Amino acid sequence: MKMQNAEDSDIACPQCGSKRLYKNGMRYLADGTAVQPWLCRECAYRFTDPNRTKRSFNSPSRTQHVEIVDTLILKGEDAENYRGCGSEGSAVSEPRKTKPLTMAKTLEGWDPPGRGLVMALNEKVQREKRAAGATSETTEIKGKILDFAWWLRKEGYADSTIEMNVKALRILQERGAELYNPESVKSVIAQQSWSQNRRKNVINAYDLFAKHSGLRWDKPKCQPERKIPFIPTEQELDALIAGSGKKLSTLLQLIKETGMRVGEARRLHWTDVDFQKRVIILNDPEKGGNPRIFNLSQTFINMLSALPRKTSKIFGESPNALKASFFQKRKALAAKLQNPRLMRIGFHTFRHWKATVEYHKTKDILHVKKLLGHKRVENTEIYIDVEQALYQTQNDEFHVKVASKPEEIKALLEVGFEYVCEKDGLLFFRKRK
Repeated sequence: MKMQNAEDSDIACPQCGSKRLYKNGMRYLADGTAVQPWLCRECAYRFTDPNRTKRSFNSPSRTQHVEIVDTLILKGEDAENYRGCGSEGSAVSEPRKTKPLTMAKTLEGWDPPGRGLVMALNEKVQREKRAAGATSETTEIKGKILDFAWWLRKEGYADSTIEMNVKALRILQERGAELYNPESVKSVIAQQSWSQNRRKNVINAYDLFAKHSGLRWDKPKCQPERKIPFIPTEQELDALIAGSGKKLSTLLQLIKETGMRVGEARRLHWTDVDFQKRVIILNDPEKGGNPRIFNLSQTFINMLSALPRKTSKIFGESPNALKASFFQKRKALAAKLQNPRLMRIGFHTFRHWKATVEYHKTKDILHVKKLLGHKRVENTEIYIDVEQALYQTQNDEFHVKVASKPEEIKALLEVGFEYVCEKDGLLFFRKRK
């Protein structure tokens, strides 16, 4: 609508006399003539061009169209004034104050040109009502999820497990699931393009929530996938370590040497490290694993000694910062070295690499099980298949070194040689070519 100022025309609102008017489109009549509707910005009164006829505005035979116009859009949210309406050949009614019309009443029986304004208003009101209801419902669900998290804590679940389950419930809620309606949850799960392993985690999370809330539901079938993990070369892992910052490179070196889960490494405190004996003790394993003790290389000890001790934990209290830094460094190095395989390396890849290499060296699956802290050997057996697949085409050729002095032994071990046997006072070491 275009505004018509008083200085531009002598047309004034017949209701309040204001010349602050809108041109409200054009009206085409059945006889082919056109009239100009006007809309007063002061009182929201709608009238047609008075120059169209010489009859007065108060004449019962005055041809004009006035309609109810929602002043809420014109004059702010506090306005509720709706002006009277006349019909072709009828007198103009006096202004009246009414409650806002609903969309149904507005559209019932007539088709005003200003219907779009009213529909927009009614739609806005409905959205606000829905938003208010959704906010109330969301707040209630958030409270239930917090109650569920506290219940898991009382049941003795680990913090990482609680965090994973709570996150799964929030994802279900965000994607439209009604958490107190098991069929709704199953419908949402069925629509997701998740891997079978993630689907299993979400199903198990809701199963615990149903148990906590007293709900009965039949768990959907889910067959977890068991995939062969990606095993990079040692050179690729070393490239990531060398290209990372001080704290991140120390973390990566640690999980490479020990095969720890990254969550276990983040839990370590400075008091868990014996710098003199070069060992580190893991007494807070993840996933119900066994506690372990690891020997450390002098390289790692030197890297660890260079870190500042700002908190009691070695790697600080913000694990997500290290995760974000790792993703950034990995992407940059993959582009710099033109090696897209680096993008497939995650924190857990270091653990897979360590387990595979250890089994290749020892052929002892129980040793690898103990190293990884697994409760069941079935979880470790996958590395037998990985080792056989990776090393079957390699030649069993080695560099062999002999040492007798502690300095020589130390030097060989630091560059990757492994002890084989002792004979005639000499120690024999080897390293694969």
